Amino acid sequence: MKHFARLAASAVVAGLAFAPATASAQQFINVLTGGTSGVYYPLGVALAKIYGDNIEGVKTQVQSTKASVENIKLIAQGRGEIGFALGDSVKAAAEGNEEAGFPQKVEKLRAIAAIYPNYVQIVASKDSGVTDLQSLKGKALSVGAPASGTELNARAIFQAAGMSYEDLGKTEYLPFAESVELIKNRQLDATLQSAGLGVASIRDLAASLPITVVSVPAEIAEKLGAPFQATEIPAGTYDGQDKAVPTLAITNILVTSSDVSDELAYQMTKQLFEHLPDLVAAHNAAKAIDPKTAAKNLPVPLHPGAERYYKEAGLL
Repeated sequence: MKHFARLAASAVVAGLAFAPATASAQQFINVLTGGTSGVYYPLGVALAKIYGDNIEGVKTQVQSTKASVENIKLIAQGRGEIGFALGDSVKAAAEGNEEAGFPQKVEKLRAIAAIYPNYVQIVASKDSGVTDLQSLKGKALSVGAPASGTELNARAIFQAAGMSYEDLGKTEYLPFAESVELIKNRQLDATLQSAGLGVASIRDLAASLPITVVSVPAEIAEKLGAPFQATEIPAGTYDGQDKAVPTLAITNILVTSSDVSDELAYQMTKQLFEHLPDLVAAHNAAKAIDPKTAAKNLPVPLHPGAERYYKEAGLL
C-alpha cells in the first residue's frame, strides 16, 4: 500500500509540474511539419518557440509528419492548430480531389499565410547519367512518401511530360533522408524532392558524391498552370552545381481550421510576421516570406483571425 501511495503522490507531483498556472487560459498549439531532414521541420520548431514565447497561456508542440497531405488531414481532424502544406495539396483538399487523397472537400480548412515557394528539385548521382526528365526512363527514382505533397508534384510533372511511373526502372516512395541514403549506397539513381532551396537532405548528398540537378522545362509549368510556376535553382545552391537549373515552384501555405478561435489565429499570424528573423535564422527559405503577398492568391479562405491581422497591418 505504501508503494502505491508513493506512486500516487509522484503522479500528483508530475501532474502539478505540467499544470498551467490558469487552466482556463491554457491553449495548445500543435505545429504540423514534415520529415526532420526537410525545411518544414526546422521552421516549425522555430515557429513553435515564437508562439510559446510570445502568446500568453500557450503550450506548443512540434509534430514531424509526412508533410502536406497528412498535415491537412490532421488539421481537419482537430489534431493540429497550424500546419505547413503545398499550395496544390491545399487546392486539392478544398476541391475534394480523391486522387490526391481527399475523397470529400475539407470544408474547415483556412489559410494563415502564403509563405515561401517549394522548388521541385530532382537530383541524380552524376554516375547515373540522368540530366533531364526523359533520361529518367529506366532509372530508379524516389518520388517522396506515398500521397505526400512531393509525390503529388511528381505525379503531376510526369503526366505533363507525357510520362508515368511505369517509364521508370524502379519507383521508391521514401522520405528525403532515406532517398539520399539509397543514392549514396547506389541503390537509387535519383530523388525528387519538393522543398525550399538548400534542403538539408540534398546538401548532404551533394557533399557525399558528385550530383546532377535535373532540369524541368518551363513548358511543364505552363501545362500545369497555377499554383505551379516556372523558376530556376540558382547556381551554387548545392556543391558541384555550377549553373542555374530550370524547374518549377509551388507556394507553401500555413493552414489552420475554422475551429481555431479568431484570437488564436490572429496571434499566430501576428507573431509569425513580427518574428520573421527568427524563422530566417532557422532556415534560409524563410527569407522569401513576404507579408505583402502572404494573403494573396490563396486556394482557401483566410481565417478571420488572420484577416484581422492583415487589415490592421494595412495589407488588405
